[in-house]
Amino acid sequence: MAKLTRSQILQAMRAMGSKGGKKSLESMTAEERSARAKKASLAAAKKRTAERLERERKQAANKK
Repeated sequence: MAKLTRSQILQAMRAMGSKGGKKSLESMTAEERSARAKKASLAAAKKRTAERLERERKQAANKK
């Protein structure tokens, strides 16, 4: 078996990854897709809130 280079491995992983989401969505029900979207939305909102609070904390510290 020939040894694969790093770039060949990354290319293969990208090809597999680009198909995974589409394939999983085809097999999911509308409720499952909705639950996945809601979870992603909540995670994004949590991240934005954490970033905003960190900025506000730094601004308050600079004002002192």
